[in-house]
Amino acid sequence: MSEKESKQKTTPPIPNAVIDRQGDGDGKQWGYDLYPERRGEKYKPSWGRVLLGIEGTENLDKIKCERNVYSCIKNSPMVKLMMGALKSSGCAIDIRRHIACEVCDVSVSGGYDPVLNQVVVCQNIARNEGIVQGVLTHEMIHMFDYCRNDLDFKNIDHLACTEIRAANLTHCSFMSAWTQGDASPFKIKQAHQDCVKTKALNSVLAVRKVTTEEAIEAVERVFPKCYNDLEPIGRRIRRNSKDMYKAYLEGPMYGYDVD
Repeated sequence: MSEKESKQKTTPPIPNAVIDRQGDGDGKQWGYDLYPERRGEKYKPSWGRVLLGIEGTENLDKIKCERNVYSCIKNSPMVKLMMGALKSSGCAIDIRRHIACEVCDVSVSGGYDPVLNQVVVCQNIARNEGIVQGVLTHEMIHMFDYCRNDLDFKNIDHLACTEIRAANLTHCSFMSAWTQGDASPFKIKQAHQDCVKTKALNSVLAVRKVTTEEAIEAVERVFPKCYNDLEPIGRRIRRNSKDMYKAYLEGPMYGYDVD
């Protein structure tokens, strides 16, 4: 593994978010402000940041992002499993309609817009195929929950539950828990649960104007039930294991139409 890859894999991920376009009042209360293009605005880089080389590559970033999305759809066992599960649940994905690469606030790497039923990949943050795979899988779990269950994303318990499931199934491993400060060699058994809680808490706080205490209470209320719900992946994915491929191969056993 190269030094660059190692850094990418051990850096705590930026939160993903569920976008509520129907939030009343201030969009910041619902995380809508994190996705300017969702509001019909066109991103305009500042000249100063363009001259510094920080901004000004939005068109190129979009092309790269769309290529990474296409590659994941063709090659990623996790993304293909999620697409198969959605199709079998009556919510088939049209990549031109249901996935969008956009410029986002730097505090998020992706999002799910339930009104448009669309996954957002933040092209300015998710810059390589590995990160795009994680964003797609994470957000497709929200899409799956919205398809299969009567979710109300304004209900903080519902939001906490789908964030717990996404973190549980796609994000947390011992190494990611370690980088978040949730693990040590002496509490490995608890490390995964603590990582899931931390990730879910951060995601809830990123898009809801609630106190930390309110978010923690919501996560704790629904944690036992939502943590044990492994559908549609069927297993917790361990780092550097064959779990992704096993989950993909097991998909047809659960009635999922995987290619």
